[in-house]
Amino acid sequence: MRHYEHVFLMRQDLGPAQADAVIDEMKQIVENNGGKVAKVEKWGLRPLAYKIGKNRKAHYVCFKMEAPAEVVDELERVERISDDVIRFLTVKVDELDLDDSPIMRERERGPRRR
Repeated sequence: MRHYEHVFLMRQDLGPAQADAVIDEMKQIVENNGGKVAKVEKWGLRPLAYKIGKNRKAHYVCFKMEAPAEVVDELERVERISDDVIRFLTVKVDELDLDDSPIMRERERGPRRR
């Protein structure tokens, strides 16, 4: 199986429970089709570089997963249809890095002061 990092952005007006439901739904799609989500990182509500639709912020989520290519195709198809997901990006990687991403490490340190 191949290794992927999959990042998707959800609408800013979703509550925490709704965002968790969308994350669980996407995770189930991967697992039901023969893939495995090794790690889920919730990057939180972050500002967008530019406005997408009427959204200035989005809930960012990163999946680090092992799956066949067909699983990625199905996951992206469902995300295109979903009204809650506004953008997504899947990148094939050589091996999974299960350490915290730089974004998660930045959040743990706390906000920077100017």
